[in-house]
Amino acid sequence: MSKQFDVVVIGGGPGGYVAAIRCAQLGLKTACIEKWVNKEDKPVLGGTCLNVGCIPSKALLDSSHKFEEAQEKFELHGISTGKVSIDIEKMLARKEQIVKNLTMGVATLFKANGVTSFEGIGKLLANKQVEFTDHSGNVEVFDAENVIIATGSVPVEIPPAPLTEDVIVDSTGALEFTKVPKRLGVIGAGVIGLELGSVWGRLGAEVTVLEAQDNFLHLVDQTVAKEAKKLFGKQGMDIRVGARVTGTDVKRKKVTVTYQDSEGEKSEEFDKLIVAVGRRPYTEGLLSGDCGVNLDERGFIHVDETCKTDAPGVWAIGDVVRGPMLAHKASEEGVMVAERIHGHKAQLNYECIPSVIYTHPEIAWVGKTEDELKSAGEKYNVGMFPFAANGRAMAAADTDGFVKIIADAETDRILGASVIGPNAGDLCQQIVVAMEFGSSAEDVGMMVFAHPTISEAVHEAALAVNNQAIHKANRRPKSK
Repeated sequence: MSKQFDVVVIGGGPGGYVAAIRCAQLGLKTACIEKWVNKEDKPVLGGTCLNVGCIPSKALLDSSHKFEEAQEKFELHGISTGKVSIDIEKMLARKEQIVKNLTMGVATLFKANGVTSFEGIGKLLANKQVEFTDHSGNVEVFDAENVIIATGSVPVEIPPAPLTEDVIVDSTGALEFTKVPKRLGVIGAGVIGLELGSVWGRLGAEVTVLEAQDNFLHLVDQTVAKEAKKLFGKQGMDIRVGARVTGTDVKRKKVTVTYQDSEGEKSEEFDKLIVAVGRRPYTEGLLSGDCGVNLDERGFIHVDETCKTDAPGVWAIGDVVRGPMLAHKASEEGVMVAERIHGHKAQLNYECIPSVIYTHPEIAWVGKTEDELKSAGEKYNVGMFPFAANGRAMAAADTDGFVKIIADAETDRILGASVIGPNAGDLCQQIVVAMEFGSSAEDVGMMVFAHPTISEAVHEAALAVNNQAIHKANRRPKSK
């Protein structure tokens, strides 16, 4: 007789494991299938995010940032350290320990909440049945009242730059360099490319980023994008837009990259090349032909606004469905689906999902950009405040960037915000909270912010929307 569950979750990443825990908390008999096996050949939970994505990359970003500060910034504070060096092996070991702690933590949470974990591969069959194949090849079928698909995404590969064992790598391989490459090439100037380029650039690599798009960070407010490109250039990152890679040639542990730009065909030689051109939904071997779940034209599982698929009782969340590929989006979709399965009318406000690039300075944004509003012909007001005028940022010698808040010209309701600078992700989250509750720029301007804090830049930007900033001269532009 097959095993019976109220909910079977396929995928144990930040969408799947959160969905499974919330389902179990609501009293539903829940199983979660995860196929990930770590470098020690041990099954682990956490998916891409915890194992080779968000968490390990942020560990390396933090280590490399501290190294760069010790080399270049400590002297400004009167701190003398002598020659600073980095032990790459220790840095990688620290990263691995953080990953281990977090993945073990998810397993502990499963036990604490009563989630049954299965190690292997899940495939959706007809009538909400799930075929489970363990790592030894044994197969059994589960019956479920509801199935949640949370299989995530994988890096996009491109024909001109096929991956090799150690020279041309994807984002996973870029987390494992055992020494700093002298010359590092990065294909793609998106979140992953900029973050990984920053890690190895801080440690001494000469970094060149080749971006096929003509606009740098085309999804980001272009005022922020221009500032970011300027600051990254000062850090030594050579970002070339409109550069379409046409071929690669690996010889003697080096790679020659051929690309086309507005001036014609060019080539560069690198010690390592990271391919970071995006990610695609992972659905290989996931769906039987009669399961009733459909894919859209881009290969994503088709869902409605509540993450229901076309098959009754089957849901899909995270990177495998429409919307930004963000771990926090996946997690909140997981909670929403769990609540809906339990009969609650939970919803997710997709207008208030923040995005963050964890470079230094950080870049974060939420809601509409000025470029979007201008294209739509909407009237709006803008408030900006530079960190160069913020006392706490000055005290920390971290004054690059600004906060930018956009509000409706008539209602003053906040429509979006962008931050480039220190703690941008955390500052943007303050604006997310305001937007979730329908706040106006005036509302935020009337709040009391502790002094001295980096957060005061948010306060001043909100005041600046209505030309009431205190710590900078106000301009009164016309409503656009």
